[in-house]
Amino acid sequence: MQETDFLKGNQRVLKDIRKFEIFEPFQEDELQHLMSMSKIRKYNAGEKIFEQGSSDTWLYFLVYGKIRLMKDEKPVAMLQRRGDIFGEMGALECAPRSAAAVAVGETVCLATDIYYIEQLTGTDKLAFGYVIFRVFASVLADRLRATTEQLMEIKGRSIKIW
Repeated sequence: MQETDFLKGNQRVLKDIRKFEIFEPFQEDELQHLMSMSKIRKYNAGEKIFEQGSSDTWLYFLVYGKIRLMKDEKPVAMLQRRGDIFGEMGALECAPRSAAAVAVGETVCLATDIYYIEQLTGTDKLAFGYVIFRVFASVLADRLRATTEQLMEIKGRSIKIW
């Protein structure tokens, strides 16, 4: 993995991520906060971004490339859209990661250490925390909806009609 320093004040990266749909709810100052706790990380094909069972406070936004999520060494999802978020469950819960993430081909991510949200104070902490957790809630709701649809499809196939 190659990684930059924290991106505080990096206007070029800020301009690029501003185009991501997932960052639309953020105000300029909130994106500045996000940059101050973020790094750009580049991974080679097959390189693990994080391992199942590991613990940390980093979450990731896909800039380009593909990410395969693996549970017990079995593929469970492929992320390939710009701005796709992953690693949020481990970062939110401060619990061991429930899956591994592996780069498929050259992949670049914006890695954000949400530990630093706790370092913010006053209205900055409230405003930024509200926006980022609202984004998480939206992502998790979409994933739950998709999982429910898959479950219903599987159950529908197994129902025998007499």
